[in-house]
Amino acid sequence: MQADPAQIRLLMVDDHKVVRLGLLTLLQHYPDIQVAGEAGTVAEAVARTLDLKPDLVLMDVRLPDGNGFEACRQIRRSLPEVRVLFLTSFADEEIVIESIDAGADGYLLKEIDEATLVRAIRDVARGQSILDPAITRRVLERARTPSITTARDRWESLSPQERRVVALVAQGKTNKEIAMDLSLSDKTVKNYLSNVLEKLGMTRRSQAAAFFVQHSSDSAHSALIS
Repeated sequence: MQADPAQIRLLMVDDHKVVRLGLLTLLQHYPDIQVAGEAGTVAEAVARTLDLKPDLVLMDVRLPDGNGFEACRQIRRSLPEVRVLFLTSFADEEIVIESIDAGADGYLLKEIDEATLVRAIRDVARGQSILDPAITRRVLERARTPSITTARDRWESLSPQERRVVALVAQGKTNKEIAMDLSLSDKTVKNYLSNVLEKLGMTRRSQAAAFFVQHSSDSAHSALIS
């Protein structure tokens, strides 16, 4: 049976099965949106896209074997007609800019409501570009203000131990858990994290985590956190 040409065929990419199940349950109430498949890694996302050729890929940023930007670039190189809409919890403007550089057609935060998500899927599938209103202003400000130092410069200003701390923060671990993993005291971890935020020019650990996710595919980074 051929797919209804009026339907939007969608591939869901998220490393959490519960999230994928929730999206599937939500979207099945909309006859014009068909969930054609799902994936939980970069490799699966690319392979499933090449196999299913969906109209749109709903993509998370953080994936076990890399990040959504890598998947987006590979998809756009092979199937430029496939639209890619990021749906993630990361609100950092650097990550948003990276998604645009990767060729994404939209970027939304997971706290959006159902109606906004469905409308965004339809709009992006029709060829529009979407950027979450919560981060639009910050991205525009960032675009107007040239950065004095590059992201790589800031990363390389961190010591090896500080980079390990950031990597564990990006895994969602608490200071106590990080201290146990690195055989450090809680106070030492807190000091490391304070230094990291200062060097990166950030104020929140979530920003440092987002920064790491954006750059964790770099070979230099991988070598330093292994």
